[in-house]
Amino acid sequence: MKFQDEPTIFRELFGDTPKVRVLEYLLEGRELDHSIGDIAEGAGINRVTLFRLWNQIEKSKLVAHTRNIGNAKLFKLNMKNPYVKSLAELFDKIISEEFKKESVENELKH
Repeated sequence: MKFQDEPTIFRELFGDTPKVRVLEYLLEGRELDHSIGDIAEGAGINRVTLFRLWNQIEKSKLVAHTRNIGNAKLFKLNMKNPYVKSLAELFDKIISEEFKKESVENELKH
């Protein structure tokens, strides 16, 4: 999943910060596990910036280590964390509402 630099409703609501971008990327790909490099690229941030945030993200148990491939550690959004579950539900609701809104706007245009 490559980063798209167009504004999203999630970033409009919560701010366009590196941490919000990381959360958005992980929420979108929550079924998959990701390397640090993939997360940085997918979130559209520098790896150094991600490394600065990573200890806090791990300490908050927002992600869980899933496996290693060679030297790369892979992580996945920690859906066992009740805060992450709530955030995922909110994310899905926001995306769903935005999709409905865009559908109605498109219907009105035609």
